Amino acid sequence: MIVLAGAMPIMSRELELTSPDGRIKVGIDAGKETVYTVSLDGDTVIPSAQLGLTLGDGRHIGRDVKVTGVKRGSADRMVASPFYRASEIRDNYNELSFGLAKNWRVTFRAYNDGVAYRFETTERSAQKVVDETVCVTFAGDPEAVVPYVMSRSKSAESFETQFFNSFENTYTEGALSSLDSNRLIFLPGIVEAVPGVKVCFTESDLIDYPGMYLNAPGGGVMRGVFAPRPKTFSQGGHNNLQMLVTEREDHIAEIQGPRSLPWRIAVIADDDVTLASTDLTYLLAAPSRVDDISWIRPGKVAWDWWNNWNIDGVNFESGINNDTYKYYIDFASANGIEYVILDEGWAVNKKADLMAVVPEIDLAELVAYGKDRNVGIILWAGYHAFDRDMENVCRHYSDMGVKGFKVDFMDHDDQVMTDFNRRAAEMCARYHLILDLHGTSKPAGLNRTYPNVLNFEGVNGLEQMKWAPDTLDQVKYDVMIPYLRQVAGPMDYTQGAMRNASRGSYYPSNSEPMSQGTRCRQLALYVVLDSPLNMLCDNPSNYMREPESTSFIAGIPTVWDETVILDGEMGRYIAVARRKGEKWYVGGLTDWTARDIEVDLSKLGLSGERQAVLLRDGANAHRKGCDYRREELRVDRSGKLRVHLAPGGGFVLEL
Repeated sequence: MIVLAGAMPIMSRELELTSPDGRIKVGIDAGKETVYTVSLDGDTVIPSAQLGLTLGDGRHIGRDVKVTGVKRGSADRMVASPFYRASEIRDNYNELSFGLAKNWRVTFRAYNDGVAYRFETTERSAQKVVDETVCVTFAGDPEAVVPYVMSRSKSAESFETQFFNSFENTYTEGALSSLDSNRLIFLPGIVEAVPGVKVCFTESDLIDYPGMYLNAPGGGVMRGVFAPRPKTFSQGGHNNLQMLVTEREDHIAEIQGPRSLPWRIAVIADDDVTLASTDLTYLLAAPSRVDDISWIRPGKVAWDWWNNWNIDGVNFESGINNDTYKYYIDFASANGIEYVILDEGWAVNKKADLMAVVPEIDLAELVAYGKDRNVGIILWAGYHAFDRDMENVCRHYSDMGVKGFKVDFMDHDDQVMTDFNRRAAEMCARYHLILDLHGTSKPAGLNRTYPNVLNFEGVNGLEQMKWAPDTLDQVKYDVMIPYLRQVAGPMDYTQGAMRNASRGSYYPSNSEPMSQGTRCRQLALYVVLDSPLNMLCDNPSNYMREPESTSFIAGIPTVWDETVILDGEMGRYIAVARRKGEKWYVGGLTDWTARDIEVDLSKLGLSGERQAVLLRDGANAHRKGCDYRREELRVDRSGKLRVHLAPGGGFVLEL
């Protein structure tokens, strides 16, 4: 149900908005500046947050405001959410909208788990946005958890050098005052505004507008930073597949109305389960622009690059050639895996030309071979190679029978790049191609607007284990991202390692990579993480030696009818349950602390007793990461299951 009230006369510039459950209140003061506050259960969470826009014609939207046309509304409806963590989700909010200036409005929404606002304009003429003001001031010196940009420049002294980055890093924890004022932070990031209450910042409906960074300049402030619009480029970067910004404009965006700008989201959570459960990024995105989604097929992918094409027990030399890929296809077919990806190397190196296939590969033959075995082919593409000839590439390979693309090395999210993501999604949808936006920033709702976009990177995923030193704590990172990065949407984490290192045993290896933590941790990641297009990162030879693990991975769905976050604490542990049809999967992870987790199955609404299979850490998993046990048991709907997790461990339960 949606209810909209008509315009109301405004007697005061002070306005208030309350969440449907009454716990969150937003106070808005629009006058000399436009400022809002947020409270939870009467306690102030955000004491002051300023918003505004500076336009190229000198106007300051949000300054010297005379409030006009106040409108209120509410909604309580179920939203279909295909290829997501639930088949439908509840969209329940109260809304307040008012005029800030001629042809410009701001809309606030209050949900039970957060608040959001956005600017809207009815102007039809072209406008330049010089800058957007996002400035949140906290009381005292609260704790923060943020991912700094890891610049590829040798000097990170300026923001300009940091705008070119891969959006991959672990988290820095500390007081807000301790954060580096010279460093950019990419979204999502968290501030524990008052003890026990976390505020997680992200954005949604990011279409043809720069993505937002955060920066902590001091004084309890967290502010938004936006990359200026690129003006000139030069080809370069990884294997000449990128377009590097050589000069930028004096504004962040060029817009043409009528249109809306992205939603600025603050998830408000007094427990960590709320952070891991929120759907605000999906709910605030624009509805699907793809009318027919029947052709979109999520699933799992046998992946070549992470395992370095390092198969064994065959009578040919493995590598980028038809024999190797037929081996991957045969493996995928035998295990019901939907796709095989041809990662970097199938197209001639350093030409940025996706029509130039290396002579060792016969793509048409591989596509036909896969089709006969019900396995689709996905092609990796460097950003510039894909962009320079996008429609011709999509038409050609769609006609051949290729099912989609994994596009990589975008590495900035200014207006030009976010528009590329939208154009790529639209073009792929036109030719019935699924899309994995690897090498990009966090998702911001594009997967709702274009449901053929199944995955995004913007995560410090398992690929790091090919080269990261043992000082990188991937185990702790794994129990951070469900509460942080996953707030933004699905992730191309690429789990599934069969070589598993207990604490102190890990070392980086390009040709025979391994994971940190136990085997059951790798299995549990398929339940804990949202990923509609889910990689099997290890090689088929290793999977064939591990039939129980492979059977579980091959059988698990990648999209769900229902998701329940059962328990968890950011940075320590998490337990997640997901349902597809009548079958439930439960997965749990811990940090490097051995832990006994009690799984409360009564939260799942089960009917009667059920047969279950439990895969858990073995008695020696603390010293040999691949040690695990498989058990069959029966559980009832009110039962509580107690599971021991080894250091860096995990478990999965299939009901």
